[in-house]
Amino acid sequence: MQANNNKNLTLLIIVAALGYFVDIYDLVLFSVIRVQSLKSIGIADDQLLTVGVKLINFQMIGMLLGGIIWGILGDKMGRLKVLFGSILLYSIANIANGFATDVNTYAIIRFIAGVGLAGELGAGITLVAESMSKEKRGYGTMIVASVGLLGAVVAGLVGDKFQWQTAYFIGGGLGIFLLILRLGVMESSMYKQIEHQNITKGNMLMLFNNWGRFKKYLNCTLIALPVWFVVGILITFAPEFGKAMGATEPLSAGKGILYTYIGISLGDLLTGVLSQIFKTRKKIVVVFLIATFFSVLLFLFSKGINANTYHWICVLLGISTGFWVIFVTIAAEQFGTNLRSTVTTTVPNFIRGSVVLVTLSFEWLKTPFGIINAALIVGITTLAIAFVSVYNLEETYGKDLNYVEK
Repeated sequence: MQANNNKNLTLLIIVAALGYFVDIYDLVLFSVIRVQSLKSIGIADDQLLTVGVKLINFQMIGMLLGGIIWGILGDKMGRLKVLFGSILLYSIANIANGFATDVNTYAIIRFIAGVGLAGELGAGITLVAESMSKEKRGYGTMIVASVGLLGAVVAGLVGDKFQWQTAYFIGGGLGIFLLILRLGVMESSMYKQIEHQNITKGNMLMLFNNWGRFKKYLNCTLIALPVWFVVGILITFAPEFGKAMGATEPLSAGKGILYTYIGISLGDLLTGVLSQIFKTRKKIVVVFLIATFFSVLLFLFSKGINANTYHWICVLLGISTGFWVIFVTIAAEQFGTNLRSTVTTTVPNFIRGSVVLVTLSFEWLKTPFGIINAALIVGITTLAIAFVSVYNLEETYGKDLNYVEK
């Protein structure tokens, strides 16, 4: 029996990790192939930034909506159904994206892909957190995030070596393959205990009709705001930053994504291990937020850099923002089983969706202040919000998750 439990747990972690791998691959692929794909469908050079922002925003709005839908379904119908449905939807969208020939079609497909991408991480982390012991679950979520984030590295390599259409087809194919692996995964035992009980499940209004829960939910969401500032602004628009910084050669967003996510994956391993060793989530997040502050300054004030120096800075930015695994784990540990999927799925997608506000703020500030100062203002603001948010949360290391919200 113990051997079967260990086998099931191992398969669960593998499927959740590979699911997040494909999730991240698709999520960052557009940033990697933005210039190539938009030029291919006839977008002029002076419109690449504006159209790129539009398409990223469509994708992120889809993730906002998808986070709500999949999160609620995860609590009402089970974590496994969400894992299956989300993977299927973003796999189909990926394949369809390879056939886009105009901006409007591209935007609609990125929206649909965003809806699909929204469900996988929350369902996977919820399953792992509910299936492992309270002392060891941090290691499980660490493996999921660290392996999953390498999807961005593969996206960087694939986007660099293949045509943009092929890169999308590869992502869709990986997702379909993953659906086959998912068939052997079992539902969370904690969820099974309440599945048929007369308990309110997946009621998102419960997060807003109680001040304590709402405050906790808001703080859980805002911790990771600087992560998407770094990825959505600094790295995605690295070519434009390079020109403003007087870089000696063009800075590639694709290569930046690759090296940043290598750093984030290493950072997730590091933060995951440190949180287990020191038995704290909050203090580790604070340390890495401080590191993010100095890494952002290093990036923005590096004048006349070459591509090699830029790549090393990307690794540092990635390591500094590599507290994503703790961020999602904290969200899962803050709420009861009847709301856990709703929270764990919506929180990362709301913060991903914050890229819309972050990019719009950056665009608005760029004209009066210049691209460097605009990024500095937005970056410091996101970090300040994150510091306040982590301060306001309770420590959740070792917390028993077998309870419900009333």
